[in-house]
Amino acid sequence: MNVVRIAAFSIAVSMPCGAAWAEAENSAAIRGKALAERLCAQCHAIGEKGSSPFTPAPPFRAIMARYPDEALEEAFAEGIAVGHPAMPVFEFSPDLIADLIAWLETLEPEKDDADDNSL
Repeated sequence: MNVVRIAAFSIAVSMPCGAAWAEAENSAAIRGKALAERLCAQCHAIGEKGSSPFTPAPPFRAIMARYPDEALEEAFAEGIAVGHPAMPVFEFSPDLIADLIAWLETLEPEKDDADDNSL
């Protein structure tokens, strides 16, 4: 009987921590989406569907389908530089990187996103 009480207590105590963590993750994703809307949506598709407004710019969901989080974190920290002059160079703080990655992780790639040749 004590084992059942201990298990129930452990679950009850950990639930608020889990809820707080989920809320923090959700807040980070909301901030990350706002950042993408402000800085990236002029060229990249940032939604779950649709093409990018600037054809050479891949949709963000395609970028997530192709590159691991760690590679993106490093690119955001060191400055994203690509082969076309229209792309500005961005360098983000660790907090902004965490927010952007939290939001990018919410995107579901479309079927052909991993094969996007614009990456």
